[in-house]
Amino acid sequence: MFKYALQIEHDEETDSYLATCRDLPLMASVGDTLDECLLESVDGLTAAIALEIEQRRIVPVTSQPQQGDHLICVPVLVALKAALHNAMVENGVRKAELARRLGQKPPQIDRLLNVGHSSKVETLELALAQLGKRVELNVIAQ
Repeated sequence: MFKYALQIEHDEETDSYLATCRDLPLMASVGDTLDECLLESVDGLTAAIALEIEQRRIVPVTSQPQQGDHLICVPVLVALKAALHNAMVENGVRKAELARRLGQKPPQIDRLLNVGHSSKVETLELALAQLGKRVELNVIAQ
């Protein structure tokens, strides 16, 4: 769900690589090599998702990849936090309401939505369940 198609450009002048994402226009990352650029793109995607959450906009899922795109998954916790945010927006549930449903204080919900905070997966699952969502995880060979 949160596997993004990145477009990579090689800059001959600086001999560096630039990654951008159609679905998250605020995302950009640079690397001296293609591998470094792809590695840095995880941080770029995470930062772009954090901005979408901060602005209370739906975090977009990836569009259909095009030829030449590189697919990058965001970390599991980032994906869960984005899914929680999207479910809150879709259901019109504010932080205070979710806190009440979970029996927690609003600052705890702020941390649940903070992509830089190491939340417990179980807590995110409970929050998503309160919004009618269930978490499924797939582990696949590379």
